Order: sequence, then C-alpha cells, then structure tokens
Amino acid sequence: MAKIGIFFGTDTGNTRRIAKDISTALGADAAKPVNVRNASVSDLQAYDVLILGTPTYGEGLLPGLSTGNATESWEEFLPKLIGQDFSGKKVAIYGLGNQKSYPNEFIDAAFYLYQAFKECGATMIGDWSVEGYNFKASKSVIDGRFVGLALDQENQKDLTPERLATWLKNLATSME
Repeated sequence: MAKIGIFFGTDTGNTRRIAKDISTALGADAAKPVNVRNASVSDLQAYDVLILGTPTYGEGLLPGLSTGNATESWEEFLPKLIGQDFSGKKVAIYGLGNQKSYPNEFIDAAFYLYQAFKECGATMIGDWSVEGYNFKASKSVIDGRFVGLALDQENQKDLTPERLATWLKNLATSME
C-alpha cells in the first residue's frame, strides 16, 4: 500500500482526534498525524497519499490566526502551495462543521483544501454523499457530493465512527 501522510489543522482538538482515529484505523500504512502548523510543503510531498483534515470556523473560514487560533494553521499554510507540484499524489479531505449553527457554510473550509491541492495537480479522492445531513449550502459540494468526508461533531457525533469507517473502506481502493 502507498505511504499515507495525515495532516490536520486545529486549535480545539476535534480535528486532531479524527486524525488519530484515522491513523489507528490505517495502522502501519499511515504515518503519525501531524498538525500542519508543524509541517512544511516538502513534508507533505514525501507521501504518495495525503489525508487532510480541517474544521470550518465561523462563517466558512479556514482555521488560522485571523480566526483567533493561538497558532498558525491552514490559513497560513495554503499560500505556501502556490507553484508547488503535487502531480502523482492522491489527496483525501475530511472536514468538520456545524450544520445547525452554520447551515449556509457547512464544512466550507474543506473546499479550500480541495481547491488548493487540485490546483497543484493532485488527484482528489474520497468524495462523500450529502445524504444524512441537514444544511442549506456548502462550497464543499461539487456535482452533488461533498469533496471529502463531512463530520458534524456537535450534532451528529454518534454517526462519526460509522461514517469514518465507511469512508476509509471506500478510500482503500483509491489509495492503491
């Protein structure tokens, strides 16, 4: 199986916990999860497959200093990707959001990761059904599907283990 790197951005820890769950599920095939604030572009380029996680802050924002994070996150990292080549890399995204409090921006931040890595030539994998969610709008919905796994730890936490297991099972064939 391919070398899998798991990178996440978070200030509160929910996205990190999901990264750890992914790492545990994938076992020896995946590296230990790394907070993107501690990573360089070359760290990400060292892997054949990337699993990237982000929460959506407020009204559709990436985590970062402007959203009140104590440290840098995706907001500061994504500009470093400009001009980088991720051709031949496969990228899967998971996003956290709150569909009740922010129904018009549900997991919007996942779209920004999707867009940045796609523009760098990565092959995007791991889209996810919109069924079972109650939101009004999301930038992360393309062709009727989320660009990656959508998780709502505030309102549907009980569904996370099953959704995560199903998503990882679906990813397995795409990662080969």
